[in-house]
Amino acid sequence: MKKRFLLSLVCIAMGIAASAQTPILNIEGGQVQGVTTDIEGVIVYRGIPYAAPPIRDLRWKAPQPVVAWKGVKVANRFDHPSFQAIQYKGGYYSEWGYGDEAPFSEDCLYLNVWTKASGQTAKKLPVAMWIHGGGYREGWGSEPEFDGQEWANKDVVLVTINYRLGVFGFLTHPLLAEENEHHVSGNYGILDQIEALKWIKKNIAQFGGDADNVTIFGQSAGAGSVRTLCESPLARGLFHKAVIMSGGGLTTANGTASPARYAPITQQQAGEMNKKMFDWAGLTNLKKMRMAPTEAVHALSTLYASATGDRTWAPMYPIADGYVSMESFDKAALDGTLADVPYMIGYTMNDMGNMAPGIEAFCLNREKMGNKAWAYEFARPLPDDGSHPEVTVRLKGAFHSSDLWFVFKSLKHCWRPWTKGDWDLSEKMLTAWTNFAKYSNPNSPKTDVWKPCTKKNNNFMVFKLNANNEEASEFGKTVTTVN
Repeated sequence: MKKRFLLSLVCIAMGIAASAQTPILNIEGGQVQGVTTDIEGVIVYRGIPYAAPPIRDLRWKAPQPVVAWKGVKVANRFDHPSFQAIQYKGGYYSEWGYGDEAPFSEDCLYLNVWTKASGQTAKKLPVAMWIHGGGYREGWGSEPEFDGQEWANKDVVLVTINYRLGVFGFLTHPLLAEENEHHVSGNYGILDQIEALKWIKKNIAQFGGDADNVTIFGQSAGAGSVRTLCESPLARGLFHKAVIMSGGGLTTANGTASPARYAPITQQQAGEMNKKMFDWAGLTNLKKMRMAPTEAVHALSTLYASATGDRTWAPMYPIADGYVSMESFDKAALDGTLADVPYMIGYTMNDMGNMAPGIEAFCLNREKMGNKAWAYEFARPLPDDGSHPEVTVRLKGAFHSSDLWFVFKSLKHCWRPWTKGDWDLSEKMLTAWTNFAKYSNPNSPKTDVWKPCTKKNNNFMVFKLNANNEEASEFGKTVTTVN
């Protein structure tokens, strides 16, 4: 016990010493001070609140203004991820090495900032906001693979966020719609993301960022969130380019959008399904719904299904409600109402559910609308030395999410036996992504290797190694995905 106490004191002292070297910023809510990172000149601000805790009376409401704090907040610790199920060993738990995160909580509206220009308001570096994946039910912005110091070292201010997940982020219910001034419910997690973009608009200059040059990017459900933000009228003007990673392209049939990628039920239908489940639990009014323990609300769908055999509750993910989201991404792309910004879009070779179909259609549709879109495939099967036999078959090859280590150049946090070629490939991908944030183009101003997808050139940039494990990415090769 004494040894642990002394170690805690040492850690606190180290945090104070590190923060003493960094400037104090005045942002919404109060004063904040970051800490140094492994890269000289890069400062990280961990666990900054961007809205009030969405708990008790604020459960299932739009995010509210941040609660002010007194004194200087030393932002040296990541804060709560949204409440979610515990990760299991053998899946992504083994891949990312979770364990240092703060406890899961409904009090989760925090973000993190990495920058090389803290306090330099005239610097105006490009900004990128990362939205994590996890099926809209798990994950957080401070997972080890999202270490943002390499992005900051490329002169991009990186922001990663937590947002409400699962039943806390996407519950539709008629009583919630009835109390809402817009007569809608659900999409609270998307409203959180929009609130984070508004926070960037108001505060990012303090970190040396340019609020008029913001890229949104995300993977899996994070890519789905990017798709929703690109369609949402509430997010218009808050970002200026978008990257969709393993989120699919367009699904079209006879020139019309397919509903396959969007909730095939209306908000009203979903709400009635959820009301049936909540009524079964005795949560028959808003007071009871908001007083119910976090753990009970989170487990409700499982308990309901087990007790009744009814598994027809509405899924917890974004749905068109006529306010936050007007229609599906596919329809918005085809009718010309999608955000008029440059896009990057791609997938991994062994992606989950084969995220490749429709990417060409999306790219060509952007050309028709007068935009540019760059397409890619990540085709590096990850090396495996057998040290983690619990890793499942779905985490073999260039699997869903395997590109994240490379986009963030965070390979040092992973157990896999990387080669020099992997580090070179990561540098190439990090440079392309940060170039896109800087120039709206994955090429540098002096190069033009990766060309946008057009009718005349409908190929991809393929990120890969050769047989000698040397970086060998190339443009213009025909892509065939493998599931």
